[in-house]
Amino acid sequence: QVQLVESGGGLVQVGGSLVLSCAASGRTFSSYAMGWFRQAPGKEREFVAAISRYGGTTYYADSVKGRFTISRDNAKNTVYLHMNSLKPEGTAVYYCAAAGAVSTYYLPTESREYHYWGQGTQVTVSS
Repeated sequence: QVQLVESGGGLVQVGGSLVLSCAASGRTFSSYAMGWFRQAPGKEREFVAAISRYGGTTYYADSVKGRFTISRDNAKNTVYLHMNSLKPEGTAVYYCAAAGAVSTYYLPTESREYHYWGQGTQVTVSS
């Protein structure tokens, strides 16, 4: 069982930056690939970024590539999402998720591959 708690959301202007954090409980954090998803009002949840168990590989949605960076610190049981050059379409609730039973470098991109989810943190990008 893994519990995930996101933080770092808030209101930011277009072009600004935010760093989201997701703290995980438990002592087996490195057993999980981690991902970030987001859900905008009236839209389906969408994949944002994923990172493999030890951080060796990452993958991004085209919409955020070059602007967002996912990273993790297994010693702190935390995954981060650094968001730069934010756009109004970045307004959404951002969720972190953990995928277990995956190989070292695997990067899950589908929500159904993730077993545990946080409660989400709101990011609002104002113009």
